[in-house]
Amino acid sequence: MAQRTVLVVLFDGVQSLDVTGPVEVFTGAETQTPGSYRVRTASLDGAPVRTSSGLTVVPDAALTEAAPEPHTLLVPGGQGTRRPDPELVAWLRAHGPRAGRLVSVCTGAILLADAGLLDGHRATTHWAYCDKLARDHPAVEVDPDPIYVRDGRLSTSAGVTSGIDLALALVEEDLGRAVALTVARHLVVFLRRPGNQAQFSAQLAAQTARREPLREVQLGAPPTPLRQWGRITEHPEADLGVEALAARAALSPRHFARAFQAETGMTPGRYVDRVRLEHARRLLEDTGDGVAEVSRASGYGTPEAMRRAFLKALGATPAEYRRRFRPAAVGQPG
Repeated sequence: MAQRTVLVVLFDGVQSLDVTGPVEVFTGAETQTPGSYRVRTASLDGAPVRTSSGLTVVPDAALTEAAPEPHTLLVPGGQGTRRPDPELVAWLRAHGPRAGRLVSVCTGAILLADAGLLDGHRATTHWAYCDKLARDHPAVEVDPDPIYVRDGRLSTSAGVTSGIDLALALVEEDLGRAVALTVARHLVVFLRRPGNQAQFSAQLAAQTARREPLREVQLGAPPTPLRQWGRITEHPEADLGVEALAARAALSPRHFARAFQAETGMTPGRYVDRVRLEHARRLLEDTGDGVAEVSRASGYGTPEAMRRAFLKALGATPAEYRRRFRPAAVGQPG
């Protein structure tokens, strides 16, 4: 088995976790399977760089002295991507196509896009910068939802810790699931987050409504007998149609729908769909409840309705999702 060179690009203002997370994964895999990876770090001139948190990182070499055609070229993100060094972008433009596998973490995708390496490809980045990436680089198909996206030899991940998820997926591809699982256990992380898992929950994805009636519907009110049932996040099994939610907010259905979207950036139906999906996923991961029970508790009503929602959002049935992503310690009825 040929040793795979992993070259990690460093620059001032780099996010330290974007670097150390994947580096720990690949070096951990090398420990488990000696001869599998050779991890190198390099800055433009070989000089130490200062991370966005103030740490100083000393690279192994200058980019001009590093492996000219690495198996994996990894570009992290950080504040330094906001005003990228033109020389670094030029180096990526010249050397990126030579790498066997091109990988970015967080806003490292912006550097790849600036170098023209993402044109015509699907990619993601930190959720806060997806709009910028799409606006500045219309030739890139930006997907703001997944924690990582793989498109041929190109792999891009979302913010910070998702770089660990992507690195584990690459190790699993290279060396098999057993090695990746061992590395994940050593790092005390789960080898269970699929690439299409959302970057953040529905509550974080949606803005909090400003007006009190809408905020009560969205996030709930102080617990009183008449108002406690209405909290969407705590009662996904309730009637959460627009008419019912509008009545709780004392608005007409049409006014409520418009106001909710204007203040949260998401339609009521989409917000409810996301909350119900998250609730069902948590039950499948953390409990042994049957699929029918989970579907009722999550507001789907029937297993078939939940199955359709899972296939549309995750590309897997509830049973498949549970088999892959539930910790082994959680019991399940036979």
